[in-house]
Amino acid sequence: MSKKSKLKHLKGWDLAFYICNGIFMAVFVIITLYPVVNTIAVSFNDGIDAVKGGIHIWPRVFTTKNYATVLGKQNIKTAAVITVARTVIGSVLSLVTNALLAYIISRKKFMFKASFSLFWVITMYVNGGLVPVLLLYKSLHLTNSFWVYVIPGMVSAFNMLVIRTFMQGIPDSLEESASLDGAGHFTIFLKIISPLCLPVYATITLFVAVYQWNSWFDAMLYNRMKDQYTTLQYELMKLLSSVMQQGGNAVNVNNAADNRVTPVTVRSAATVITMLPIVCLYPFLQRYFVTGLTIGGVKE
Repeated sequence: MSKKSKLKHLKGWDLAFYICNGIFMAVFVIITLYPVVNTIAVSFNDGIDAVKGGIHIWPRVFTTKNYATVLGKQNIKTAAVITVARTVIGSVLSLVTNALLAYIISRKKFMFKASFSLFWVITMYVNGGLVPVLLLYKSLHLTNSFWVYVIPGMVSAFNMLVIRTFMQGIPDSLEESASLDGAGHFTIFLKIISPLCLPVYATITLFVAVYQWNSWFDAMLYNRMKDQYTTLQYELMKLLSSVMQQGGNAVNVNNAADNRVTPVTVRSAATVITMLPIVCLYPFLQRYFVTGLTIGGVKE
C-alpha cells in the first residue's frame, strides 16, 4: 500500500497527528540547523561589515580572510598534525584495549568478571582529582610528550561496559561451536565476536574520535611549554582568547587595512574549522551511532 493510500485510510485524529508531527519536525530541523548555517555565513563575511549585524544564512560581503587569519596562525600546521595523529592513534588503541577487556569481562566462565566490572564502575564516579593526576602523569614521564594524549584514554570504563553489554547479547552457541572446532579465545574474539560487534565498534570509535578531536585542556595542562605537541583545539582556543580580549575592535592582519577581521568572524571561522572533520565523518557512522545509542539499555 502506497503512502497516499495509507493517508486516505487514516482517521481524523491520526491524520492530525501526522500533520502536527511533520510541522514540529520541520520547525525543529530549522531551529537546529540555523545556528550552524549562520555561523558559516558569518565566517565567510567581511569582518567590518559583520559588525553591522543582519547576516542570516548568506554572507553579505564574501571573503576568505577570516580563514586565512585562523589557518595562518603560528604552529597551526603542527597542531593539526598532532590532532589528527592523536585522534587516529588514540581511537584505534582505545578500541582495541576496550574490546579486549570487554571480551574478557563478558565471558560467563570468567570468575572475576563481577569484581572487575565493579572496579571499573567505581572509576567512573571516583577519581583522585586534577593535582594528583598531574603528579602521577609527571612521575610516569607522560607530561611534555605526545603519549599523554593517548595512554590515559586507552581504557574507558563507560566504553568497555558498552562493548561488554553488546557482546553479552551474542549467542553462546557461536563460541561453543568454534571451541569444538579447536578455536582458542583469540581466534573466537577475532573471527567470531569482532565481526558481529562492528556496530558497537563504530559507535565507540566515534565517541573516542570526537573526544580526541575536541580536547584542548590536556594540551594546556600537560604540554603547555612544548609547542611541538600543541593541538589544533588549543591553538584555536588561544586565538579566540586573544581576539576576544580586543572586544568589538577590528584586528589588523598582516598590517594591511583591507585585511582587517573582527572577533566575531574569527570566532565563526574557528568554529567551522573545528566542527568540519567530525561533520564529514558522522554520515558514514550515523547508522552505527543510532544503533549504539540503544546498546546500554539491553540487559540479560
